[in-house]
Amino acid sequence: MNTTVDQALAGAGAGRFQRRLMMIFGLVWAADAMQVVAVGFAAPSIAARFGLTVPQAAQQTGTLFFLGMFVGAALFGRIADRIGRRNVLLLTVACDAVFGLASAFAPSFEALLILRFLTGMAVGGTLPVDYAMMAEFLPPKNRGRWLVWLEGFWAVGTLIVALTAWYAATTGFAAPYRLIYVVAALPALIGIFLRLWVPESPMFLIRKGRADEARQVLDRVRTANGVAPLRQDAVVSAPPAVPGEGLFANGLARTTIAVMALWFLVSLSYYGVFVWLPARLATEGFGFVRGYGFLVVLALAQLPGYALAAWGVERLGRRATLQAFLLISAAGCMAFVLAASPMMIAASLIVMSFALLGTWGALYAFTPELYPTTLRGTGMGTAGAMARLGGIAAPSLLRSVIERDFALAIGVFAALLVLAAAVTLLIGRETRDASIV
Repeated sequence: MNTTVDQALAGAGAGRFQRRLMMIFGLVWAADAMQVVAVGFAAPSIAARFGLTVPQAAQQTGTLFFLGMFVGAALFGRIADRIGRRNVLLLTVACDAVFGLASAFAPSFEALLILRFLTGMAVGGTLPVDYAMMAEFLPPKNRGRWLVWLEGFWAVGTLIVALTAWYAATTGFAAPYRLIYVVAALPALIGIFLRLWVPESPMFLIRKGRADEARQVLDRVRTANGVAPLRQDAVVSAPPAVPGEGLFANGLARTTIAVMALWFLVSLSYYGVFVWLPARLATEGFGFVRGYGFLVVLALAQLPGYALAAWGVERLGRRATLQAFLLISAAGCMAFVLAASPMMIAASLIVMSFALLGTWGALYAFTPELYPTTLRGTGMGTAGAMARLGGIAAPSLLRSVIERDFALAIGVFAALLVLAAAVTLLIGRETRDASIV
């Protein structure tokens, strides 16, 4: 009897094994979020410690961190398609913990920049491989919702950093950035040991001709979920491989171009807001909309965004949900530009936080399903690299615009998000309930 990996996973359902996997991946996903959003939250205290302006601290640490993420995403996604997901994940999470923790004790600003670059490389390598691997352990009918739930740990990490920065500010902590970096490194440190439990992806094993090992992993999944192992006469296989060697071969070119553009535009808008907004709220603010307390409110607003995205990707489809959140994000940005009172500013910022993170949830659910197993790590890595380019541009290219007119910069982000919604039309297929190949 012949059975595919997806059929074996569908028979096992999404149960105890996937919940464990979610907690392990989610822990490090939260840690990665903490490292990313720390760029904005740590900037004021880094500026005070090393005699810089806040924009200088945000620009320099942010640019080096996102440059590291760009290198890591482009490099480790490809490596994962060659040597396996598990080995890459163990390496990147270890580097995330070590370099992230070392950042708190950097003896000079130059050393801090080097350590932030290395931490960025680790984070950039972790993000795309996490999603490729998680997708390959989920049955088709559960995949979209669970991938959005994994992305929801980003909000958890953001909330923890906001609370840490708030605590440091209210207690007079000498160098808040040190506390932020230590707290951000702890989940990754724990994750090193937890990830030893995670087996290799069965779909990757099949594609590498290691069918017996794939069967052992699938039996482990089924047993953990309370389902009988595969029958002795079952032959585990995969759907026919998609021919071709590259992201631009065999009809993938238009999809890849659209994915690259989407990740760049969404990233530029997201980081453009959340690299500069924490420092702005911590210093000048917008009337009563100021301080770390309101940043905690914005972090909490992200949670229902993920919840709605998790519902939407299964009920409405990946592409429709992504389009809706992109347009809501753009509307939130335009409401900020047109706001005539602090209350309207507060409401628009909450909508932006809610919708931008829902956008990421839908985008992360959609992208890994667009590529075959032999290219999934590479595809996610390329998408991640484009997102890192957006991250690099956010603190650097837009600095002069943001310093001159913050509202104008937010208006630019609104236009970019509308453009991103239009780009989704280039992706000509919906992947809801589809098997991965």
